[in-house]
Amino acid sequence: MALHELHDLFRFVLVRTSHSGNIGSAARAIRTMGFDRLALVAPHRFPDPEATALAAGADDVLGQAAIHDDLVAGLAGTTFALGLSARRRGVNLPELDPREGAAQALAAARRGEHVALVFGNERTGLENDELSRCHAMVRIPSVDDFSSLNLSQAVQVVAYELRMAMLAEEGRGPVADIDPDEAPADAEQVERFFTHLAETLDDIEFHKGRSPTTIMLKLRKLFLRARPELRELRILHGILADAQRMAELAHKGKP
Repeated sequence: MALHELHDLFRFVLVRTSHSGNIGSAARAIRTMGFDRLALVAPHRFPDPEATALAAGADDVLGQAAIHDDLVAGLAGTTFALGLSARRRGVNLPELDPREGAAQALAAARRGEHVALVFGNERTGLENDELSRCHAMVRIPSVDDFSSLNLSQAVQVVAYELRMAMLAEEGRGPVADIDPDEAPADAEQVERFFTHLAETLDDIEFHKGRSPTTIMLKLRKLFLRARPELRELRILHGILADAQRMAELAHKGKP
């Protein structure tokens, strides 16, 4: 894979965008940095003339933007996701600045991975359950007394840092193709595993008064950090299925 082909491995994901003009401005922001893959999760209004106007000619980006009902669908096919947040949240994720985030995103792309840069709603940002689907959080180090950036400005900052990191890599030569057997499972595959894991914990009555939400957040962090391959997930699915069968037999044996 040539270095210039890396652009296709990056996806900018806007979640629950309230103002369609910000979608257009974000499209313009990524297009100026050489990127064109935009995904919209449950936008309030799109397509919309305001988005087209503020795209300022980045019509190709808007025209091919994918629209999804939820973030799981928006992340489908990606194996590494960075969530942008203006403030620290209750989700315990590694916290990076935009330059560090760009370096990690580019390293993943050089391995042949598809990377998602995830941005939340203009007013509320990313919710905790949305951030929990990301591998790390990126915070733009703005001043404490006025930390609110416009959505498209945040997109521009990240797209710029990615472009600068890629320009610095131009002399490193071709990127090695990833072995499919060694590729991390994508977001959709990992989400199916988490659903199976949650069901199994219920079936074996694991929680016993403890909060299922807290337990699952901790387990999400563990497995996202491990970044399992698809074949490893298949083994884990098999273990969970056996645990469910044993639980069912135990329940049938109760008087």
